[in-house]
Amino acid sequence: MKKKSTGDIVLDLCIYTALILFGISTLIPFANVISKAFSEEWAITAGKVGVYPIGFQMDTMKYVVTSSQFINSFLVSIIVTLAGTLLSLLLTAVTAYPLSKREMPGVGWLMVLFIFTMLFNGGIVPNYLLIRQLGLIDNLGSLILPALISVFNLLVIKSYYENLPPSLEESAKIEGASNITILFRIIIPLSGPVMATIALFYAVSHWNDYFNPLLYINSSHLKPLQLYLQDIVVNADMSSAIDKSIEDRMNVTSEGIRSSAIIASTVPILLVYPFLQKYFIKGVLIGSVKG
Repeated sequence: MKKKSTGDIVLDLCIYTALILFGISTLIPFANVISKAFSEEWAITAGKVGVYPIGFQMDTMKYVVTSSQFINSFLVSIIVTLAGTLLSLLLTAVTAYPLSKREMPGVGWLMVLFIFTMLFNGGIVPNYLLIRQLGLIDNLGSLILPALISVFNLLVIKSYYENLPPSLEESAKIEGASNITILFRIIIPLSGPVMATIALFYAVSHWNDYFNPLLYINSSHLKPLQLYLQDIVVNADMSSAIDKSIEDRMNVTSEGIRSSAIIASTVPILLVYPFLQKYFIKGVLIGSVKG
């Protein structure tokens, strides 16, 4: 192993120092939000809260997570995320399979059509008119059906399929297996890493989506968590987003409620990452490397 020169060592130190400082700078705002969620009312009002809580308390977080509107919005987000992720993953996996067969007639033109939809769309007004004509306004289907297939995710799975050994399908066909059997019994089980990665992409997209609910959802009982959070962050009058007035708790402030709501809506999706992180590099990059 070649020994590093003094210049290389200095360069590495500068790079690592810059990356550490950049990482810290991105964590400071999040640390401030956490601190406000667990700080005393007087400290938040006085503007003394920085990157650590002052006068640690749990009243604000309890106030947020026990709110009936928060619980309802949390359940709506869970339903939309689970249903949307499962349906999207299934349809994307099934659609990518025939597109991965380069010998199939017309596959090139089909790919052009898919990529065209990734680059261009009708816009907000035509999409809204379509959703209204389908009768999906104020319906959870409006949050799931329009996002069933992401072309980017489709291309990732397609690339993964193309790099699987052709002998697997050939041997299965000799045994009399149909294309459906090959897909669900062989191809998809062997595609665990990329499926886990794409599932996380879909789940994060559904969980973080607030613009579509803002357009299509009117009833408060159908509002997902991000729309509820948006109401809290934007509205200065918290009574429009919380089912109880702020004054009925001595240690609850508007800023603390905002911070607590942000933390409560972020933690669930963060808990998913450790279980799927190991699949990221393997699932996304293996389809782009031969061998």
